[in-house]
Amino acid sequence: MARTDETGEIARHGSPFGTTPPDPPPAGGDAGANGRMPRWLPRALVLALALVGVFQLGSWAFHQLTGLLVNILIAFFLALAIEPAVSWMASRGLRRGLATALVFFAVIIVSAGFVTLLGSMLAGQIIKIVEDFPNYLDSVINWINAHFHTELRRVDVQEGLLKSDWLRNYVQNSATGVLDVSAQVLGGLFQLLTITLFSFYFAADGPRLRRALCSVLPPARQAEVLRAWEIAVIKTGGYLYSRGLMALISGIAHYILLEILDVPYAPVLAVWVGLVSQFIPTIGTYLAGALPMLIAFTVDPWYALWVLIFVVIYQQFENYVLQPKLTAKTVDIHPAVAFGSVIAGTALLGAVGALIAIPAVATLQAFLGAYVKRYDVTDDPRVHGHRERGRGVFSRARELWIRPPEQPGKKPPEGTGESGGSRDGAD
Repeated sequence: MARTDETGEIARHGSPFGTTPPDPPPAGGDAGANGRMPRWLPRALVLALALVGVFQLGSWAFHQLTGLLVNILIAFFLALAIEPAVSWMASRGLRRGLATALVFFAVIIVSAGFVTLLGSMLAGQIIKIVEDFPNYLDSVINWINAHFHTELRRVDVQEGLLKSDWLRNYVQNSATGVLDVSAQVLGGLFQLLTITLFSFYFAADGPRLRRALCSVLPPARQAEVLRAWEIAVIKTGGYLYSRGLMALISGIAHYILLEILDVPYAPVLAVWVGLVSQFIPTIGTYLAGALPMLIAFTVDPWYALWVLIFVVIYQQFENYVLQPKLTAKTVDIHPAVAFGSVIAGTALLGAVGALIAIPAVATLQAFLGAYVKRYDVTDDPRVHGHRERGRGVFSRARELWIRPPEQPGKKPPEGTGESGGSRDGAD
């Protein structure tokens, strides 16, 4: 039986090491009260899980709707592009919906006519190339035999091609890819229809859309939104004007070359080069130059080389001379900013971003320019790119070069030279 002291408590025995053992935990409800979970912790956990779930759901929905959002963005800029024409016709008494329909009808008629004419020309040229392919192959084989002293024959080349694994694999891949191509064509048509419908609604219901947007904003914000909308219309129209002007210049230049080379269908090919090279970013130049080279090859293979050289030279002229000047003047941004915006738009949205990057940046720059406070620039030569005239390194070297040699024993003039300087310092 344990020993107790006078108060009845169990006597505490010291440990063999001379330390006192810890007190036992208190009994009763004190431990439960102190160790209970806080009331706010379950709510915080539920709220955190709900936020994570909402974020994941929003991220999934955004990735699923990316294609639709891009189509709506393209439609919005197309509506801004035709806004001046629609507004002009509406101010003359036409209903806005009818004016928008007339503009779209004109664009569709011109596009369909151009595609039909180009398709018939391309089909005829492909048939001609296929019919004349044996003659082209004979000329190539004869050239190789004459220069490399070989004995190739067209029959051997044709049999080698027909029995090659490359051709067999290509035919199999083409047969299996027919469904993929058909699905892509149908998807492209549906995307084109979606863009057309949204752009029609944006252009026809432009005033209603602006009123709906301004109705949820205070009066000061309404003025800013309307001013930004007007700037976007002006900049987008200016950008399309510059692109159309560059397409016209490019078409005329290539038409002159094709006429000199006597290439058939020169007018249609010139229109093709002008439109495709300007309105399809990044790869438009290569697509535009491939078709004239193919048609020129049917006339003379050397003509295709001349067309390639002209396309490369003209592209450099357009990139470094023509495009920076026209783009900077019509959308009022620096050529370096225009080039950087195209690169950034391509990185974000691909070809669509490259096409709408310049008008978007020009709109943003013009809108934010009203909130930037500007001051008068000081009249300093360095502002105008001039440096103050002084004794630089080259001027000092020139003075040392043309200075006459000093005579031995002759003292330098007083106040000049190192001797005079040291003497003055000593005094």
